[in-house]
Amino acid sequence: MHMKKYYILPALILTILFGSCSDFLEEEVRGQENLDTYFKTEAEAESFVTGCYNALTFNGWWQVNTVWLLSEMTSDDGWMGNTTQQSDYTSLAFFQSNGQSNGLISNFWQYRYKGILRTNIAINKIAEAPITDEAKMARLIAEAKFLRAFYYFELVKNFGGVPIVESFVMPDEIQGIERNSAEEVYAFIEKDLQDAAAVLPQRSSQSDNEVGRATRGAALGFLGKVYVYQGKWDEAKTALKTVIDEGEYQLLNNFGDVWDIDNDNSVESLFEVQFTYDGVYALGGSLSVVAGNRSGGDQDGWAWGLPSANLENAYLEAGDSERLRWTIIKHGDTDIAGEPDFEEVIELQGDQNGDGTYAVDPSKHKSARLMRKYYIPLSKRPEVFNIDKVPLNHRLLRYADILLLYAEACNETGDDVSARAALNEVRARVDLPAVTAGGNDLRQLIRTERRLELAFEQNRLYDIRRWVDDNGKKVMSNIMGENGSFVRWNNNPDTRDPYEWENQRESSDKGSTFREDRDLLFPIPLYEITMSNGSITQNPGWN
Repeated sequence: MHMKKYYILPALILTILFGSCSDFLEEEVRGQENLDTYFKTEAEAESFVTGCYNALTFNGWWQVNTVWLLSEMTSDDGWMGNTTQQSDYTSLAFFQSNGQSNGLISNFWQYRYKGILRTNIAINKIAEAPITDEAKMARLIAEAKFLRAFYYFELVKNFGGVPIVESFVMPDEIQGIERNSAEEVYAFIEKDLQDAAAVLPQRSSQSDNEVGRATRGAALGFLGKVYVYQGKWDEAKTALKTVIDEGEYQLLNNFGDVWDIDNDNSVESLFEVQFTYDGVYALGGSLSVVAGNRSGGDQDGWAWGLPSANLENAYLEAGDSERLRWTIIKHGDTDIAGEPDFEEVIELQGDQNGDGTYAVDPSKHKSARLMRKYYIPLSKRPEVFNIDKVPLNHRLLRYADILLLYAEACNETGDDVSARAALNEVRARVDLPAVTAGGNDLRQLIRTERRLELAFEQNRLYDIRRWVDDNGKKVMSNIMGENGSFVRWNNNPDTRDPYEWENQRESSDKGSTFREDRDLLFPIPLYEITMSNGSITQNPGWN
């Protein structure tokens, strides 16, 4: 039994973390556990930590998934997509400077801190619980620290410095709280991940009912990534090389298997959101539907977050046909990679193109393209194919990312031999030739490889925000802005994509108003500033 089967939470967690704080203070909960009577057994402690995992997405599409998609829309890899002018998406993805009251980031901030609250309770209360198995106690605390580090990492890479809260406090106890610096938040994350890595088991030592829980490899992998994001190259090399040398993970033989629903928790995966199908309860994922096709039949979806023609062109320029077909589905395609029932799919669509090809109606989809990684083949779809029902785990960290992060760290420290070896291991899987370049040329190849390998896995925006280009500007500043390469490519008659250009309900000038002094971070939600009486300050440039 995998951990995903545990996602029906005890009443305690629902009471404490979804109920009103004022109600919780004013009246004792009757007929249910509370913090004073909980954590009396190992089972209760383990159940609460399971609730900390639930906070990865809160089993919904609007708490966290929306900002994961927003990060793709804000980069050169994606469009908002469904052309219905969803202002919360477009205000940020089109750099309109008015995102303080944006509902997407307000929800994301709130639910990331709710996750942090859960982990704080677990860390503090389990340490005091009468659990005789000290190793089990230490592991549960380590899992909570790992998750707390992940939630803070999600906050700092989106907002910069945020308030560090590491205990169970009520709203009246944090009046006047201020933002910690990004450096302080990263230091806090590093400490939690180091503590977790020292205690958590290796993947290979987990029992069947522990699969999906945090491991030593996951903690070290995220630690290496956190170091890379800060440019701590030597520390990153050490952490990432440890993951590689300990031999717990390897690349799957076929790239198409990485996001296959039958390969949840594969040997390539360091950490995933665990989903399962239930006809009644919301225990599944949502992105397959939220980012799915709006073109009718059993293909109905919302088309929020669609891959750009610019991303497709990156694959074509690299001669990377294998990853292209497993990453992008396009209007007029004569097949879908990994879909054995293509003819039935076309029949369900009503053969909208009239020629047996796949329809991604360009009038309803800005790019007439879909993300293949989230696509579920017809025969593998659950009985109820809807949001919160899809049993495809969401990959948060996988071994290919580890290899490419290691290649980057090696290149930045002058170890191009090791950098090439790691890069070429990833390229070999998709039959691309080994690279022989070094120095800055190798750096550019590693960056391109990250785009091709990890598209729509919530990496691209944060990569282009952190990378510095040859002219000393952030890579994002050369991609976006009035003269940015993405903006020029989309508006030049010689390069612009016909499907995208003919559908201007989402304008092709996305990125033209980008400003480096503002748009390398999202705004702090205005509600948080107001509730703090101004002690939480706004990021520069937002109004």
